[in-house]
Amino acid sequence: MDVSKVDILNKKFSTALLGYRKRDVEVFLQEVADSLGDLAEKKSDLDKSVKHLEEKLQEYRGREEILQNTLLTTQKMTDDIKANANKQAKIIVQEAQSKAEDILRQAHKRLAQIHDDISELKKQRAHFEIKLRSMIESHLKLLESQDEEYFHLEEAESKLKFLQKS
Repeated sequence: MDVSKVDILNKKFSTALLGYRKRDVEVFLQEVADSLGDLAEKKSDLDKSVKHLEEKLQEYRGREEILQNTLLTTQKMTDDIKANANKQAKIIVQEAQSKAEDILRQAHKRLAQIHDDISELKKQRAHFEIKLRSMIESHLKLLESQDEEYFHLEEAESKLKFLQKS
């Protein structure tokens, strides 16, 4: 049974012989009515406060949900970025290894070519030395033969001079 301040103030009691004093009952009823009115106002204020706090709580729950969703989305994006970075790093490493292998293969090929060139140059040098020796020997023989001819020519000239003097 809900009793309001007005209900208390409007309440009338029947009188009986040797009953309560009317004035004391009215004063008490006034005090109860005032107290009940104050409590009703406090209850109303508290109801408003509870409603306001429930609205704020609902708002904070909404924000919390948004933050959790944002956090999950951010975490997923971070994981995706890490996964993509790892994939790209692997690709870069594989490409670098492939290029390194190509460079190494080319270096080995170039080294083999240089060895072949060195062998060819050694053969050409040996051939050139043989030709040079042969040419020097033939020039020496030519010089030696010219020395003999010169010696014979000198001998012939000295005989001629001798004959001319005589």
